[in-house]
Amino acid sequence: MNDYEGLFITKSDLKEEELKNVLKVITDVIAKNGGSVTKEENWGKRQLAYPIKKAKEAYYHKIDFTAPTDSITKMEGAYRLNADILRTMITRK
Repeated sequence: MNDYEGLFITKSDLKEEELKNVLKVITDVIAKNGGSVTKEENWGKRQLAYPIKKAKEAYYHKIDFTAPTDSITKMEGAYRLNADILRTMITRK
């Protein structure tokens, strides 16, 4: 098990309830792949440096978690399929 840090950029037009559902999906994917969330941070809505899928603003979320090394590619694939997540970056601490 390694420590990872995930930065997730989600759509800015999501309602509060939809945003909570997206965050739950993110943490569920981590748990499903044998990981556990250690810390969650909501950085709020911010201006993007360049448009992503015609969006100029987005919500930023940082999640620290532990997971097996071989599960990271599975997680990234699952996040890529979610239309509400614009970008994902997972790095090893």
